[in-house]
Amino acid sequence: MMEKINERLVNWASLLETETKGQAEKASRLPFIFPHIALMPDAHLGKGATVGSVIPTLGAIIPAAVGVDIGCGMAAVRTQYHKDELKPGLATLRTAIEHAVPLSAGVYNSSVTDTARTRIEALTVKADKAGFEPGRYAGNWELQLGTLGSGNHFIEVTADEKGQVWLFLHSGSRGVGNKIATHHIKVAQEAAKRWWIDLPDPDLAYLAEGTDEFWRYIRELRWAQDFALANRDEMMDRVAGCFAEFAGGPVHEVERVQCHHNYTEQETHFGKKVWLSRKGAINAEKGRPGLIPGSMGDASYVVVGKGNPLALNSSPHGAGRQLSRSKARKTFTRDQLREAMKGIEYRDTDAFLDEIPGAYKPIDVVMQDADDLVEVRHTLRQLVNVKGD
Repeated sequence: MMEKINERLVNWASLLETETKGQAEKASRLPFIFPHIALMPDAHLGKGATVGSVIPTLGAIIPAAVGVDIGCGMAAVRTQYHKDELKPGLATLRTAIEHAVPLSAGVYNSSVTDTARTRIEALTVKADKAGFEPGRYAGNWELQLGTLGSGNHFIEVTADEKGQVWLFLHSGSRGVGNKIATHHIKVAQEAAKRWWIDLPDPDLAYLAEGTDEFWRYIRELRWAQDFALANRDEMMDRVAGCFAEFAGGPVHEVERVQCHHNYTEQETHFGKKVWLSRKGAINAEKGRPGLIPGSMGDASYVVVGKGNPLALNSSPHGAGRQLSRSKARKTFTRDQLREAMKGIEYRDTDAFLDEIPGAYKPIDVVMQDADDLVEVRHTLRQLVNVKGD
């Protein structure tokens, strides 16, 4: 249910911490916000800007309102297979995926595959056009393409309500995107100090449209978004290959859904063209397909947008944390994680304690809150879960 907190902050989260609400209110008071910030049902505390917020700006962009994982998002492919056709031994499929896709923070490919090379060549051309060298941020950026990362990033084999098998994954622009974002957040903060700009939070530092710094950020941001998209495509190719070998036949792609949830685009809202930053939110314009994953062990959803204008045509991007990683580790046990993952093939390790479903908002509550934002097309249940430490 929508709640108007103030003239420049509209909220869809029924589960909203006081600290998160206060953080969003700070951002809403910035003079270039138009018409208002929309808080999604999964809103929770972030760096400077709230995760699960949609931030429209006139003549400025806040790099931290995009986030440090530029272009992070989801990809899902519906296959022609039914779950009942799969042979026993899903651990074999899981380990094959774990070998095909490098996992965890700072873990990358040892060499470039043929499919990755084609994508890297295209990204190199785009970087040249953008006027920058990605290698200045990360010398091994080419080896980062086709890698997962850690935290809430995942690869899953799932089945929908009819038993159709989907391949599903979540990742972003990896180390190179992080370094691009971090650099521009620092540039914005230095500009604020240079011009004696008083900010409610240093991480809300912004770049003014028309400056060289602004347009350099836009060019590099767009490149990082393209890298994230190519990264998910490369991983999906590898996962599909592993699945085909396990299933004993090729994968026919019945449907593919892709969506960013940390990015900026120019869109028109309430009669004005704004820079719309979705930090932990997806585009849910009317008829647009999207993906909303639950936490580890919970259901995920293939959705279609309803185009809610007050929500700035947006919807949540997932369950949203309700416990910090450190608190989750102190709160839950490995036996509780095993119970939450019962019936799902996953790597049994203490490393995933901070990703246990109990550390997140209940996905069914998030989806109830999002009822006027999206329509559910498919409900996906996990068969196999792959994550990095």
